[in-house]
Amino acid sequence: MHPIIETHKLNLFYGAFHGLIDISMTVDEHRITSLIGPSGCGKSTLLRALNRMNDLIEGVRVTGRVTIGGTDIYDPQTDLVNLRKKVGMVFQRPNPFALSVLENILFSVKIHKTAPASAYEAILEESLRAVDLWEALKDRLNTSALSLSLEQQQRLCIARLLPVKPDILLMDEPCSALDPMSTAHIEDLMRALKSNYTILIVTHNMQQAARISDHT
Repeated sequence: MHPIIETHKLNLFYGAFHGLIDISMTVDEHRITSLIGPSGCGKSTLLRALNRMNDLIEGVRVTGRVTIGGTDIYDPQTDLVNLRKKVGMVFQRPNPFALSVLENILFSVKIHKTAPASAYEAILEESLRAVDLWEALKDRLNTSALSLSLEQQQRLCIARLLPVKPDILLMDEPCSALDPMSTAHIEDLMRALKSNYTILIVTHNMQQAARISDHT
């Protein structure tokens, strides 16, 4: 196994509050790694430190080192747009855009201009097939993403990340809003995706960590 994420003495402060203290860890590629712990211990903060989403919070200060694929992501020259294309994030509650299924999937492609319009159809099908939504939604591509079930919305949010070819998927308690059956389906999806992506998941559910993780 090869580490794709490495942190060395990572510290994060919210103003005077010391949120992360000397975190040194590695995450191997093409595996599912779980972070578990009680509420408020810093799991989500650590996850957001890996694509610099904490930068959006006023008063945050970071020391130490975080490398992804050998590159220091806190280097001043880091291109945050490219970083967040490589390191996608899925949140606790599904957050599809108030657009059609089609427009959700193609949103990043159009914003970043990563593919010509002639490729849109193939990208759409490939992304929805990857999360096992193609058969269910292929005749509903122009319907609002907000009309889908919660499980379908969460799958769509994962699919929305895939067209820009990320290396890493960060998942912040992605099943916390789902019922047990939907949770099992999302866990099956994560197992299927790990052959192509490195997955780092935050969970407070030790049983879930035991079920899906290669490393916890």
